[in-house]
Amino acid sequence: MRVRAGSIAVLLAFSLGACSSGSDDSSSTEAGSACAPAGAPVTLTYTTWIPGIEKVVDVWNKANPDIQVKVQTGPNGNGGTYANFFNQLKAGNAPDLGHIEYDALPSFRVQDGLTDLAGCDIVTQSQSKFIDWTWNQVTFGEQGHVYGIPQDAGPMGLFYRKDLFEKNNIPVPTTWEEYAAAAEKVKAAGGYITNFSQSDINQFAGLVWQAGGHWFGNDGTNWTVTMTDEPTKKVADYWQGLIDKKLVSSVPPWTPEWDNAYNSSSAWTWVSAVWGANSILAGAPKTSGKWAVAPMPQWSAGEKVAGNWGGSSTAVFKNSKHPYEAAKFALWLNTSTEALTLLNKEAQLYPATKEGASLPALKEGVEFYGGQKIYDVFAEASTQVKPDFTWGPTMTKTYADASDGFKKAVTGQETLTKALEDAQASTIATLKSQSIPVKE
Repeated sequence: MRVRAGSIAVLLAFSLGACSSGSDDSSSTEAGSACAPAGAPVTLTYTTWIPGIEKVVDVWNKANPDIQVKVQTGPNGNGGTYANFFNQLKAGNAPDLGHIEYDALPSFRVQDGLTDLAGCDIVTQSQSKFIDWTWNQVTFGEQGHVYGIPQDAGPMGLFYRKDLFEKNNIPVPTTWEEYAAAAEKVKAAGGYITNFSQSDINQFAGLVWQAGGHWFGNDGTNWTVTMTDEPTKKVADYWQGLIDKKLVSSVPPWTPEWDNAYNSSSAWTWVSAVWGANSILAGAPKTSGKWAVAPMPQWSAGEKVAGNWGGSSTAVFKNSKHPYEAAKFALWLNTSTEALTLLNKEAQLYPATKEGASLPALKEGVEFYGGQKIYDVFAEASTQVKPDFTWGPTMTKTYADASDGFKKAVTGQETLTKALEDAQASTIATLKSQSIPVKE
């Protein structure tokens, strides 16, 4: 969703206490093992920012009189809801369930704010329903632990102006080498191949994810930060080359100027997530029927690897007195055809389940994209996302630090690699200052 991408630039200020992210957290395990039906009617509270969520919850409440859900809506996560969650956890009055994006989930994990749902049989038995990499996002790769139910995903593809590529006899690029060559031709035709975002660091992370980079790791005790590994450097050097040759524009994203770049045919492509389809539709209405979608360019010809940008989970907070009922609702919300159809209709959420790609609404041609069945491209991409990418526990601060450097890079004051080196150093310092174990 558009609001999701735009929110990342907002800095969330909160204090992480001294804690460990080790997989031997006895209190989390105890909460998970206590997952049993209440045996009496219960009322749950659920906080989210999903548009139209009330309609979805109403369906559940009508069918489940003994497990009623009261929904509370607020601003997107980095817009204030995460700060509220942390304050509520500290005060002991957090809701039973909360909407938490994958890249923010580790922040709640290190604060011991999540119920480990591994003790809920209904949860562990549902693993096969989800795309493998989305399940890894809520387990952090830890065997015997589950810290949320995957909700939606952001597999990436290439949105491109089909009419302009055809008019100028430019082949649709299938590799990053071809993409750079196309950028030269697009520039000669008076446009830019794309707009390089100065603040969507999570988009850049998706590009690194595709290339095989790993920004964070955890051995059960210590965190590691590797924002300057070889795959990341490769991606940074590639985009730095396009920036240096002025083959990409650098309009601030999620602004009227950004919309105009696409609406006026100045920008010809956007490497984005599935939810980007609606963003282009809303921001560039004059270009209806002129766009198409292709797989992400690959680093080597013939490869089939995709990145991911976005996605979220439904988590059960530690103070919930009814983890079984909360888990039951979360599973229905994120696996039932009825709920997934409504979530897609009301909020354009792309399901994290394997069967979600078969929703009727996702099998139809999209008029704005010339009738193309664009979601078939993303369904395939979703199966090509590597499962082992891990987010760190202070991502909002990491994003903000990297964005500061990216803004300098697009103006020639420094490079993307330098920005990532500085963000890594700052992230390590932040982890240390908050007593989060980190290994250098």
